[in-house]
Amino acid sequence: MLGVDKILNPEGGGAHKVAQVPPVPFALRWLNYLVIVPLVALATIFFGTLSLVAGLWDKSGQQQHWIARQWARVLLMSAFTKVGLVGRERLKEVGAAVYACNHLSYYDTPALFAKLPFQFRIIAKAPLFKIPFIGWYLTRSGQVSIDQSSARAGIASLMRGVKTIEHGLPLVVFPEGGRAADGQLQAMMAGAAFIAIKAQVPLVPLTLVGTYELLPIHVYALRPRPVKLIVGEPISTAGMTTKDAEALTERMKQVIHATYVAEHRD
Repeated sequence: MLGVDKILNPEGGGAHKVAQVPPVPFALRWLNYLVIVPLVALATIFFGTLSLVAGLWDKSGQQQHWIARQWARVLLMSAFTKVGLVGRERLKEVGAAVYACNHLSYYDTPALFAKLPFQFRIIAKAPLFKIPFIGWYLTRSGQVSIDQSSARAGIASLMRGVKTIEHGLPLVVFPEGGRAADGQLQAMMAGAAFIAIKAQVPLVPLTLVGTYELLPIHVYALRPRPVKLIVGEPISTAGMTTKDAEALTERMKQVIHATYVAEHRD
């Protein structure tokens, strides 16, 4: 079996360099402070509360997922941002699968909820489940907690992801484990590949383009702009074992990297 450290911890790195985002203009900063940020906060409170209430009876998570989609759409509208979905036809080729996406911004999650046309679950870090309100939502809506406190806890977390797939629900994962600080593709953990192999379902690369420029890490003002979510060719895991997880992760990373570089070259 692939070493636990390579499943739970990234290795390697380096990718195409994206130009540094210039300072936010004065007028745009005030548009954020007076309009965009209040709208985002109100939408998050409203839809979060609605989802928590729905969670009292919604055991399937369908209603909560629908609410999350409305939240995501309102956040994108508040940011004056449209998300284009490229390769939608590839989503029809697979059922339950693991979808692995690059991670650039807090706006990655709204983009995924708004554009992926099916109910899915996400993997989130265990500490988030302990935060009031956020943790309540994550727990009640059936999201998967990843606990990296020990090797045993980590593997148990990944197996919960496998169970989610076996129950027929696709799983969305950010293999980098956190947002990219400079717009570059970061080192990737092999957890997504491990889950896909154990569940014997395809691994689908997803590439987000534009969310870094929309809202980089440590920046608290949005720059409205178009965003793309590009669906890559599903990668079959038929016949693979967990020994192949590292190679599968590298293959997935190469697809996402090539797509991201090509979009920035255009």
